[in-house]
Amino acid sequence: MRTIWKGSISFGLVTIPIKVVGATENHSVSFRQIHTSDEGRIRYRKVCELDGEEVPSDEIGKGYETGDGSLVQLTDDDLAALPLPTARTVEILGFVPVADIDPYQLDRSYYLTADAGAAKPYVLLREALRRAGRGAIAKLAMRGRETLALVRALDDEDVLGMHTLLWPDEIRPAAGLAPDEQVTVRDAELDLADTLMDTLGTVDMAELRDEYREAVEALVGAKLAGAEPDLGAFAAPEGGKVVDLMAALEDSVRSAREARGEDTEEREATVTPIKKSAKKSAKRTEKRTGAKKTAKKTAKKAPAKKAARSEQAERQGGEGEGADRNQGRGAPAKKKAAGRKRAS
Repeated sequence: MRTIWKGSISFGLVTIPIKVVGATENHSVSFRQIHTSDEGRIRYRKVCELDGEEVPSDEIGKGYETGDGSLVQLTDDDLAALPLPTARTVEILGFVPVADIDPYQLDRSYYLTADAGAAKPYVLLREALRRAGRGAIAKLAMRGRETLALVRALDDEDVLGMHTLLWPDEIRPAAGLAPDEQVTVRDAELDLADTLMDTLGTVDMAELRDEYREAVEALVGAKLAGAEPDLGAFAAPEGGKVVDLMAALEDSVRSAREARGEDTEEREATVTPIKKSAKKSAKRTEKRTGAKKTAKKTAKKAPAKKAARSEQAERQGGEGEGADRNQGRGAPAKKKAAGRKRAS
């Protein structure tokens, strides 16, 4: 790999000569601008705005524009003569847990390799950072500017890694970007979202690929061969507006499980606890409905029972009146018989 920057790490009184090499490369799709009629390349030429002439690269210099619009020409020798301690040194300022670094500050990534004769201090710094679980915050001047950097021990490699960081004032505040509406998220929705995350599982970063670049390469290959491109493997999934959040989450969980070959019918009850509450409410509804039906039957039977009781009371009353009448008729006869006996 090509060396981008060469200097040393200043670790207290320890100096570690290092070389900086790029840790990333750009594989994104790039296109050329062409003339559509004859496919001639469209190029950008560096032209002086005063005389209209094209300027070669060796005649192009650096100029700093001041606040009033004045230009001050600076040479590479001027910049190299600046008394910056970070001109050829990665100056370590302190140490922080790597997890405390805001990902928004990360800019570009590099590898730091030991220069000749620097193996011992290089390994010492690497193992000290690894054992402490910390990263070193440093400053260095590279690519014409001074920048912050994070130096850390890589997890799977015996190499020091360096990430250039943005300055704190280069990160825009997020004020005013949150939704203004007052939204309430239910526990059932959070439970279903957790189920979806558990179903999707973790991601193997090594298996991820740029499908857009592959589709473009397939399209270019088909055009070169004069064939019809077969892009069925790159078909985009159908999308739409989400109306019901819970339904969308349930469908997502079901689709994720089907994609992983899991049986969705056996695990359907574990998708969301809402169904359990629905069953309970259904049972409650059945109990209430049954109670209402029983009350109606009782209400229908009650008048019939009352009517039967009233008829029975009337019969008993009639029998009682007849008995009283008989008793009333028999009393004078007895008195007459007793009077006859006395007279005789």
